[in-house]
Amino acid sequence: MNLRADVIVIGAGPAGIATAIAAGAKGLRSVVVDTQTPPIDKPCGEGLLPHGVAALHSLGIHLNSGNAVPFFGIRFVDQNSAACARFSDGIGFALRRVQLHQLLIDHATQAGVSFLWGTRVTDIQPDCVVAGTNQIRYRWLVGADGLNSGVRKLANLDAQSLTQKRFGFRRHFQVRPWTDVVEVYWGKVCQIIVTPTGEEEVGVAVFSRDSRLRLAQALPMFPLLAGKLQGAAATSSETGNATSLTRVAAVTCGRVALVGDASGTVDAITGHGLSLSFQQALRLAEAFEQENLAHYDSAHRKIAAMPATMTRLMLLMEESDWIRRRALRLFQDKPFLFSKLLSIHAGEFPLSEVRARDMADFGWKFLWA
Repeated sequence: MNLRADVIVIGAGPAGIATAIAAGAKGLRSVVVDTQTPPIDKPCGEGLLPHGVAALHSLGIHLNSGNAVPFFGIRFVDQNSAACARFSDGIGFALRRVQLHQLLIDHATQAGVSFLWGTRVTDIQPDCVVAGTNQIRYRWLVGADGLNSGVRKLANLDAQSLTQKRFGFRRHFQVRPWTDVVEVYWGKVCQIIVTPTGEEEVGVAVFSRDSRLRLAQALPMFPLLAGKLQGAAATSSETGNATSLTRVAAVTCGRVALVGDASGTVDAITGHGLSLSFQQALRLAEAFEQENLAHYDSAHRKIAAMPATMTRLMLLMEESDWIRRRALRLFQDKPFLFSKLLSIHAGEFPLSEVRARDMADFGWKFLWA
């Protein structure tokens, strides 16, 4: 069958669907192609920081206490210290990945986006794509097909890994959330993130450099958390994935653009992945409207800068017991510093506005913590 679309999106994860929605808001007709069929899950963090919630709102999808669980900040914990900071402007929301995916599908379908589920792309030409029995002509082609993107390879837009690969494993437990913040438990060999995903459920994810480390082995390293989960029934199977900081030198080539993990990644411990995808989708749709993908290249670099910096900082805490202990002690003793860092992390305060004097002051306090 011969079809025509303004935008063909290869990959129907959140990044791809968000791009199709954003393009539709600019009057462009999109077709989204994926080899899988819903529901599609992925072992990732399930919390959206305030700027991610705002980007999703701009796409026309509104999270609230009826379809998601609000959280109001972040808490860091290790054996000796605990520091908590709350968002100064906005609320985070958490929900299971499959629920978010369905919200995106429903909204996209209502907006006129066409989906080709269970369909494999077998050929990509400069002006058309062969997907199953369909030949689809396009103006713009979007690769939203993940870290090992085939579209990226065809466009010769190579990815570069900037950090060592780490591994995350996630499972859900039936227990009432005991706090209204996301908790990050720091240990010597791993971190565990706890996210409220329902009135009687939390998502628990462990991250480490050891591909064999699972939650069952990691939880005894955190007695406080293990006690809170004691006796709680698992409500999902354990799933895992690799994570790292990767960079793509350019995210456009001719009429081809990349979004989501295909366009570069940050380590999952930052919680930025989905937020980045939604912001990228909005900026890419603007570039389509302007018929100038250079606009997206520039915007993508700006969007990725702060999460990449925060990834490096958080991985320093993972790599060094000394740095981690001092940082958490400083955050506990100087909560205003942790609040400021969270404001930067959550996109409430631009990293570009942090003065050199502020950085020097932070370094001095850190050394004396």
